[in-house]
Amino acid sequence: MTNQKLKPVTFATQLTCLSLASLLLTSCSHLNSYVENSQASASATLDNTITLTQVTNDVAYLSSDALKGRDNFSPEIHLAADYIAKRFNDIGLTPATNAPNFKQQYTVQQIKPQNLKVTINGQAIDTDLVTMATTLADVNWDTNSLLSKSNQKNASVNIKLIGENDNMRKALTNLNTQGGQHLVLLHPKHKNSFKRYQSYFARGLTTLKSEAKEKQGGVIVIALTDISKIKQLSVQGKAKVTDTLLNNIVGILPGKSKPNEVVLYSAHYDHLGVKKSTNNNKPTNANDIQATTAIFNGADDDASGVSAIINLANYFAKMDNNERTLMFTAFSAEEIGGFGSRYFSHHIDENSITAMINIEMIGKPSMFGEGSVWMTGMERSNLGEQLNQALASNHLKIYADPYPTENLFYRSDNATLARLGVPAHSFSSTQLDKDQHYHKVTDDINSLNLPSMLTVIKTLALATTPLVEGTMTPLRIDANKVTRKGMIYY
Repeated sequence: MTNQKLKPVTFATQLTCLSLASLLLTSCSHLNSYVENSQASASATLDNTITLTQVTNDVAYLSSDALKGRDNFSPEIHLAADYIAKRFNDIGLTPATNAPNFKQQYTVQQIKPQNLKVTINGQAIDTDLVTMATTLADVNWDTNSLLSKSNQKNASVNIKLIGENDNMRKALTNLNTQGGQHLVLLHPKHKNSFKRYQSYFARGLTTLKSEAKEKQGGVIVIALTDISKIKQLSVQGKAKVTDTLLNNIVGILPGKSKPNEVVLYSAHYDHLGVKKSTNNNKPTNANDIQATTAIFNGADDDASGVSAIINLANYFAKMDNNERTLMFTAFSAEEIGGFGSRYFSHHIDENSITAMINIEMIGKPSMFGEGSVWMTGMERSNLGEQLNQALASNHLKIYADPYPTENLFYRSDNATLARLGVPAHSFSSTQLDKDQHYHKVTDDINSLNLPSMLTVIKTLALATTPLVEGTMTPLRIDANKVTRKGMIYY
């Protein structure tokens, strides 16, 4: 799960009813009751194909030190991709036509500003008072670039004045949503906020190369100045562009009677990689606190979700009752802007996707108890209602997102497909307000409750079976009510 985004449990070797809260609706006893009494044949396949041993093996490898946190710009991200592709192949999935060997390749660009010179009305603005967010390698504006109401209707640069009492963040968000090229004259009152943006922009941006070719993206240059009218302008900026190849891993189980209707199961397999961490276990004074290199393993975020889609793929392949086509996709680049799902969405007919089940951080018990799961954006479609109808007779339930103020609906890959009208939701169990491991070096396999995670995966298998069998069809999301992602920075 991305942090816009500003994210013990016993390591058991088998799932037992004693490990779950007996009074909860999502208890293991209810699940076992369903297994034994409702659909004996299906549940036997469920138990034989979604096992604690295999779920543990998948999480253990993906979150191992050997993969060094699966950073998108590291060699190890490709080891993770190879593992997932092999698992898909062993299960018997078919590669997508645009994903040979299960790998859907795309390119992201890292764009880092190198220098910026701004001169307004003959006055050179100090370099400490200017900053730039750009998806272009070269920026070269002059007076003729300005947008003038009188005679420059086709000019390429828009001038935006943010005054003393204006909302800087809102104004910049609007420009970011529009894309294009903008020069912002920012009143000095906003100096503190300007410094924060300056620091953020200096780290550089990442963009999807295919979108850059389609002339999406743009440039925002900010000058902290009391100048409010421009008669002459010169802006010269350069950025270093680095291309990186990444892969989504896509496997397909072709549908029988409804092959053109797709149920998409997804999770992201990238994480934060190796970073500087503070070693302050037992400091006696300030000099004992040392910066060290540490691996951010990302066991919960989101090796847990990837393990889920792999094991769900195995389950439905063995069940062999999917009337709809099932597509299992492990996205990369979620942590740096959701570029994997964005590329994926450009290469599929969104109208063919009946629903998207995006699985994000299910490795620890939720506030509703062990083995329980909740979904984001339940109010945006009737998918949650339908899934709960499928689970009702078994006394199981999928809960609504308990953290609405955190905007979690927008913080994972489901949002990309939701913007196209797909009933796309994320399913999670994390206690976001109490999780001490989110985006920390301690998010390793030892922090997970694997029996609880196993129950979540089985619950999702049961809940989505009507989708798979073609008897459940949720309403589409109103794409006009889903906020667009920024075109320049994220």
